Amino acid sequence: MSAHIEFDWDLIRRYDSRGPRYTSYPTALQFTEAFTASHYREQVRQSNHAARPRPLSVYIHIPFCEHLCFYCACNKVATRNRARAARYLESLLREIDLKARLFDSDRRIEQMHFGGGTPTFLDAGQLSSILGKLKGRFDFADDSVGDYSIEIDPRTVDSADMQVLRALGFNRVSLGVQDFDKDVQRAVHRLQSREQTLGILTASRDAGFHSVNVDLIYGLPKQSLSSMRQTLDQVLDAAPDRIALFNYAHLPDRFPAQRRIRNEDLPDAGRKLDILRSSVDAITGAGYVYIGMDHFALPGDALARAKSDGTLHRSFQGYTTHAHCELIDFGVSSIGRVGRCFSQNVHGIEDYQECVDDGRLPIVRGIVLDDDDLLRAGVIDRLMCIGSLDLPAVERAHGIVFGEYFAPELDALKTFEDDGLVRATRDRIELTARGWMLVRNICAVFDGYLQAHREERYSRTI
Repeated sequence: MSAHIEFDWDLIRRYDSRGPRYTSYPTALQFTEAFTASHYREQVRQSNHAARPRPLSVYIHIPFCEHLCFYCACNKVATRNRARAARYLESLLREIDLKARLFDSDRRIEQMHFGGGTPTFLDAGQLSSILGKLKGRFDFADDSVGDYSIEIDPRTVDSADMQVLRALGFNRVSLGVQDFDKDVQRAVHRLQSREQTLGILTASRDAGFHSVNVDLIYGLPKQSLSSMRQTLDQVLDAAPDRIALFNYAHLPDRFPAQRRIRNEDLPDAGRKLDILRSSVDAITGAGYVYIGMDHFALPGDALARAKSDGTLHRSFQGYTTHAHCELIDFGVSSIGRVGRCFSQNVHGIEDYQECVDDGRLPIVRGIVLDDDDLLRAGVIDRLMCIGSLDLPAVERAHGIVFGEYFAPELDALKTFEDDGLVRATRDRIELTARGWMLVRNICAVFDGYLQAHREERYSRTI
């Protein structure tokens, strides 16, 4: 079921560069302000009138945090002023009305994700008002079918809160951990005890959540091989259903909070790779299935099953079993996908509130995908998710001759083939055990936009 991973240090060092994470193709760097709310409305109209309208996924962005974590690259506001959240909530409910009225009312929501920031910055009544607004506008799949998740900072909730969140309808939860080592936590301004965190994990199970994910980060300041292994031992003892092991991308020019992290405290490239390899070995050694990139799941989890049967996909929420859904986004800087378009909301809270309070969709940029975009997106998705590509199937779906259409790409792929990262035949391209750790580099071969943008805008691939 799981993709075997093999570390080749020489190859990893040679190929380690910057590149997209491919939560979308084209990536957000290709979105332009030439895309307007009118384009979005037209894409929704076409989506509603499709022969078989697709089910829906919903993303809600809550940008507020009580504390500032120095590593964070999300769009967030650190504040203890709860009035700011109340004002934002008013606008969020208005946006739900504005966008929901564009969609046929019988289209079902099968997936929902509250992200941040810290969604639990909102209290139960505020979260309930959002869910009530959505359920008043849309049909929701039953709890046994739908995936309804929320990101949680374990420092902001207790056992009773987990019972309330489950009663509200959330059935999946993601807990931010990063690292239990106190020196690391002080360096990133996130003090969080093991007892507090694992207590919430247990409370999530007691409340009946279908799945619990734990987020970890490697490459943080003050982090060592031994400190990360101790954190992993404690997490693995608790056996969450999923583990996300993210690479810390140090981009202080883009994210001001990261300027508070001292360069000399960061592990060097060699130590960072050692931490990664040790972590992957520990997680897979504990029986977790390697899903891809930075995600792992227990064999019975839906992600692992989707990996096995080839139905796994990738979206702005990472790996998902619901990529057949069209994504409606709400909140500042959120990104959606409907029909052939990606769209993104304005970044600033004040601008966002002004737009929706004036009755305007807060869309600031986006892109309408052409046939080439759709073709390349499918190729990249299959490589990212299942590690292989059925060339005749691609040809049938898009009416092309793969070897002719992608002749330059196949030529570029020969370097990866010579290095044992991929195997290519007349009918198939497949990642090897070595290739999985460099999947972003391999997918970049099929990216038609990458050379036009500065590499520095992306995080490192390892």
